[in-house]
Amino acid sequence: MDMKLTGKTVLITGGSRGIGYACAMAFAAEGCTVHIASRSRESLESAREKIRARHNVPVEIHAADFSKGDTVRNVVEAVGHADILVNNAGITRDGLLMRMSDADWDSVLNTNLKGAFSFTKAFTRAFLKQRSGRIINISSVIGLMGNAGQANYAASKAGLIGFTKSIARELGSRGITVNAIAPGFIETDMTAELGEEAKAALLKQIPLGCLGNTDDIAAAALYLASPGARYVTGQVLTVDGGMVM
Repeated sequence: MDMKLTGKTVLITGGSRGIGYACAMAFAAEGCTVHIASRSRESLESAREKIRARHNVPVEIHAADFSKGDTVRNVVEAVGHADILVNNAGITRDGLLMRMSDADWDSVLNTNLKGAFSFTKAFTRAFLKQRSGRIINISSVIGLMGNAGQANYAASKAGLIGFTKSIARELGSRGITVNAIAPGFIETDMTAELGEEAKAALLKQIPLGCLGNTDDIAAAALYLASPGARYVTGQVLTVDGGMVM
């Protein structure tokens, strides 16, 4: 599939595993220079070797704590020019509200929401100057519908949607698009641990009757980054098998 992205440079946060890794592999397949950022240098090095083994494109890695603005700015300076930013980094610290610690609330909001704020802000001046750019924020259906035991995660992902729409309004006049993807339940290490009964109950909520996979999300990211999406901004693309309508 030629998405006309050859030669573009993309930075993907949380790009060493899961959805971020699938996005990195997909952009590499389109001929992009790929930068991936994560907290774990070991996982970054492993991801880089796998991507390089399949695609002959430059792949750079950046170890960073996404909750710290200074660290984020160092990554952005190391990347230099970029055309596409995918804010994917996210964590969970699940628990009922009455038992949730301040630390669990802060760590999720700082990584999932403040991290996206910091990377977007750091790239804004360059995007404005070049009068182009694609910003793609990975939210979640949990940010649209909520989920018991995930108040911190839901708040961070809902906040990311509001952030997306606000920044789309701020940057649209310079040809910069800002969109969000809200994945549903995706086949990952976490969902693989679900028991058969829990998985069957989950599938009943999904009209397509199956879990998605990380490539489904990567395909959506490619579209939003492509010239074909030049007139799409401030939108939430829900990739969930019809779970949230």
